[in-house]
Amino acid sequence: MATVKDVLRQGVEFGNMLVEAYLGDLTDQDLLVRSVPGSNHIAWQLGHIICGTRHMLRELGREAPELPPEFTAAYTKETSSIDDPAKFATKEEYLRRLAEMKAAMLAAIDQTPEETLDQPGPESMQEYAPTVSAALIVLSNHWMMHAGQFVPIRRKLGKPPLF
Repeated sequence: MATVKDVLRQGVEFGNMLVEAYLGDLTDQDLLVRSVPGSNHIAWQLGHIICGTRHMLRELGREAPELPPEFTAAYTKETSSIDDPAKFATKEEYLRRLAEMKAAMLAAIDQTPEETLDQPGPESMQEYAPTVSAALIVLSNHWMMHAGQFVPIRRKLGKPPLF
């Protein structure tokens, strides 16, 4: 029988699989396409996912890979309207940093004693993650939510449906 931690791990793996699948046939240039004016392009969303994952892991008191200050500064609300490719990372860098964050999320799940899963989540996350288990599941759900936003961009680019 699967444990709660098994289900949390499966969520991380599934979110990662979706993101990697949707990125598989995209180029660095494709990552800067917006589905409609005012929406976020995939490059910005990937940086946001990476920075957000690191932030949430740290809020949970777990270790997270370091990010250069210039990387973190490139993925704020203020930078979401920028289209200059020089201001964003490459697909290769995003994939590397996503893999690091995935490993950190799985480690955070492994390091969390089951008896603490029902304890209150981080105060800064209480509005949307009232417990430790809710905070851990938000990590993978965040990836899946953004992966869903990649779909209209893929359609705009003429890419085939994957799922």
